[in-house]
Amino acid sequence: MRTHRPSDLGPVRPDGPALDDTDRLLLEHLSRDGRASYAEIGLLTNLSATAVRRRIDRLRARGAVRGFTVVLDPALLGWRTEAFVEVYCRPRTSPEELLASLRQFPEVAAAWTVTGDPDALVHLRAADTRHLEAVIERIRKEPGVQRSRSSVVLSQLI
Repeated sequence: MRTHRPSDLGPVRPDGPALDDTDRLLLEHLSRDGRASYAEIGLLTNLSATAVRRRIDRLRARGAVRGFTVVLDPALLGWRTEAFVEVYCRPRTSPEELLASLRQFPEVAAAWTVTGDPDALVHLRAADTRHLEAVIERIRKEPGVQRSRSSVVLSQLI
């Protein structure tokens, strides 16, 4: 089994060496199963568990892996109602302020800053329209939020 030296990883960039094919393969396996052991990933990548751990630690230190999370099935939680909410912020509201506001809502599935008229697009999941309405009203009361516009999902096409 070949061990890799930092010089093997491609050109050195200011934020560290470029990702090589092995790093990309490790990330692919982690994205499929974040709970896989280093030994399991090692078997799939022809690396020892120690080498896998070292590389994953390095990927975490560089920010390529920002954390491990559980992906819940919203339907099993009873959250079958979805909406996309355009959020319009008050002047001088930073993305960091908006992020801090949105993080407190477990119903927020994802959020993005966007171009165009709205400042952000927020994907919400809720139990029903009453729950959805309550969440949207709470978001609208956040200090940096001026107004919102919502679209409720009727069915998923793709």
